[in-house]
Amino acid sequence: MNAPTNIQTIMGPDNKPAFVVIPYAEYVAQYAKANDLIPHEVVRRALADDVPPVRAWREHLGFTQAEIAERLGVSQSAYAQQEASTRMRKGTREKIAAALGITAAQLDF
Repeated sequence: MNAPTNIQTIMGPDNKPAFVVIPYAEYVAQYAKANDLIPHEVVRRALADDVPPVRAWREHLGFTQAEIAERLGVSQSAYAQQEASTRMRKGTREKIAAALGITAAQLDF
């Protein structure tokens, strides 16, 4: 059975598969998270605009502080304090990373 797919195969000059193109959202979900990659937009926002990595990730992923706070079971103001913290505890960082759907290592840059 041929199921519809969002994957495109590009053939090379030798008529063998040379490249595979997948939607960016699928790439992030499958590969970036598994490999602890950090999108350029997140790094640029954190370094050039001087925002905490947690905030850069949250904004990149399109979440509000209230949405992440709800996932963590805390108030929005409590989450805002955690997000702005320059010294976040390891356990807090891990919980926030899980709420964002990323690894804790992706917050350490």
